[in-house]
Amino acid sequence: MLGDILLIQEKHKKAGEAIIQKILENKKDKYIVAISGESGSGKSELTHVIAKGLRKHGIFAKPLHIDNFYNTLPLKRRQWRSEQGIENVVGFNEYLWDDINRVIRDFKNGRKSEMPCVDLVTEQVDKLTTDFSEVDMLIVDGLYAIKTEGVDLRIFIDLTYLETKEKHTKDSRGKEVMDEIRWATLAQEHKMVRSLKPLADLIVSKNYEIK
Repeated sequence: MLGDILLIQEKHKKAGEAIIQKILENKKDKYIVAISGESGSGKSELTHVIAKGLRKHGIFAKPLHIDNFYNTLPLKRRQWRSEQGIENVVGFNEYLWDDINRVIRDFKNGRKSEMPCVDLVTEQVDKLTTDFSEVDMLIVDGLYAIKTEGVDLRIFIDLTYLETKEKHTKDSRGKEVMDEIRWATLAQEHKMVRSLKPLADLIVSKNYEIK
């Protein structure tokens, strides 16, 4: 997402290096890694560390933040969730999976691809065009990223929104205001994200150790 602020810590770097070694052991052409976890768990930070670290090995990895692919616009999403009922709509079906899978296919076939990019400052949705003929690897991150089709390595960050509560409360990255609606959204996302844990090939523990 455009304007997102990364808070990279030593734990992200250490876990990223361990994951990079796993990737190098199993690498193949047009390899796809997916990273899932709850809001505030460090998905974007870990994605950045892995992508940057792979450059040292001559691998050009492109992050794909699928939280850009919501089916409601940022400015309207909060009201829409509230009107429809948070427990009824927050979950897998909030993503535009057909568009996500189209981008995945474009990557696999080395084509140019257009995708949405949310500007967190204006909350508008811009368009980003990527030439995948020059990209070796895709790192997909998002709440439900490991549901994405064609993934080779699925990673699950085992941190809950309650364990990162201070991060949400202080909201140092300038994201949504924390109130009853936002906490209810996080609680529903928790249920949906936790259901994906059995799909994971690697687990990142609460202490950011790789299992």
